[in-house]
Amino acid sequence: MVAAAVGVCAVAAEGATGAGPAASETGDLSRFTQQRLDWQPCHEDTLDKAGAQCADVTVPLNYADPRGRSITVAISRVAAADPSHRRGIMLSNPGGPGGVGLAFTVNLNLGLPDYPWSQYDLIGMDPRGIGRSTPVDCKWPVGTYGQSAGVGLTGFEESVAAQADLAARCQAEAGDLLPYITTRNTARDMDVIRAVLGEDRINYFGLSYGTYLGSVFTQMFPERSDRIVLDSAVDPERWAIGTFADMGAADEAVLDAWADWTAARDSEYHLGATLSEVRAVVTNLIEQAARHPIRIGTYDLDDHWLPTVVFDNLGPRSFETLATMIRQLADAAAGVPVQPGPNLEAELSHLLNATPTDEFDDAGAAVRCGDVSESRDPSSYWRAIETARATQPIFGPLANNISPCAFWLPPTEPPTAVHNSVPALILQATGDPLTAYQQGVGLHRAMTASRLLTLQDVIVHGVVTIPSTCVTQTVNAYLRNGTLPSTDLTCHAD
Repeated sequence: MVAAAVGVCAVAAEGATGAGPAASETGDLSRFTQQRLDWQPCHEDTLDKAGAQCADVTVPLNYADPRGRSITVAISRVAAADPSHRRGIMLSNPGGPGGVGLAFTVNLNLGLPDYPWSQYDLIGMDPRGIGRSTPVDCKWPVGTYGQSAGVGLTGFEESVAAQADLAARCQAEAGDLLPYITTRNTARDMDVIRAVLGEDRINYFGLSYGTYLGSVFTQMFPERSDRIVLDSAVDPERWAIGTFADMGAADEAVLDAWADWTAARDSEYHLGATLSEVRAVVTNLIEQAARHPIRIGTYDLDDHWLPTVVFDNLGPRSFETLATMIRQLADAAAGVPVQPGPNLEAELSHLLNATPTDEFDDAGAAVRCGDVSESRDPSSYWRAIETARATQPIFGPLANNISPCAFWLPPTEPPTAVHNSVPALILQATGDPLTAYQQGVGLHRAMTASRLLTLQDVIVHGVVTIPSTCVTQTVNAYLRNGTLPSTDLTCHAD
């Protein structure tokens, strides 16, 4: 491969977006694109068992000043298991933003053996600011900024103060990093990784937010984009506040499905024999938590965090888990001494005590807030919340709530306007609770040479995880032979 030799030009020559440093502004990147990596054992069970090696890639903190401060991005590599059919490197991103990705590509190979991962060198990556890469650590007292505004104006005012505090903590602890922890800079990091590994182009699998990162990469580096699979997509035109707002209606629909499932098992969970009765239990718990936090174990759960508990466990594979949690919370609210079960304990410990997980929401906030400027007027969020309550009583105050971005410094670059003809395969489920179906339609519209595969009538975030011969055959044809469907198509679960 000749990519390493031409890496300086390739990394600098970003696709025309009207945003970001031009080649002359980016400067000489040769000390980054020509670096030699020190591959070492990963010291992580999944990666070590797969025979992976890990290395730190040095990249500029600020690509507009490549002679300035540098940071590191942690990557892993597993060589193609089928070297006779090897066709390059496969990078990936698991979503978030803020999700660790060092083992994600290997986990795809382990969890989805029907796909031709063996034809690729599998490259995992913790994006800048996250995990083993140079980290953003805001020392937040809670695990996420994703809390509900609560049931009324007083609760919303509490949220405003809480989000302002989270933003201030980030500025105090990591203010020197924050302006550069962005999707555009992660895309630039990916192109440095490509050059260092001696490849001409990147193959890529992105999930959730990872689809936005993938689309930004294709816009900035179209000539470096090869086979691109974008699963459970983000509409780049609506990133980021619109992405979260669109979750509200989708989540309410999935909550209905969960309530119907739970009602059919009233003899087990005793939460009601009809959908409306089960929903009323959740609504009443939130209202009670607003009056007085629900004491369960060592935790006090209020109306800001109870909807987050529901949101975090809203999916068909976790219907039983959520029903068990709501049963425990209903007992605690009734005054019964309750110790949270393992799943609820882990959830509450993360949310209320900031127990670490594989999601770094402070770094995720840096990405979101660094990508796109959001309104600094609290009243605009309150109006959106009040408008949404009529049809989204549980999730409207969560999906439309104010975030730390209202108190963040302005982004250093304009948002990326994605509109290109890079071929890609977009996978979207009609019942996706996290990236609503219309998000995938929006990304398909922005990437004019893409094909949209719709998974019909399935509640899932992550289409490739659903057994579907139609999905498997379509993705395999693309990853193995580069063959996209001749037109958009609709698939069903087997």
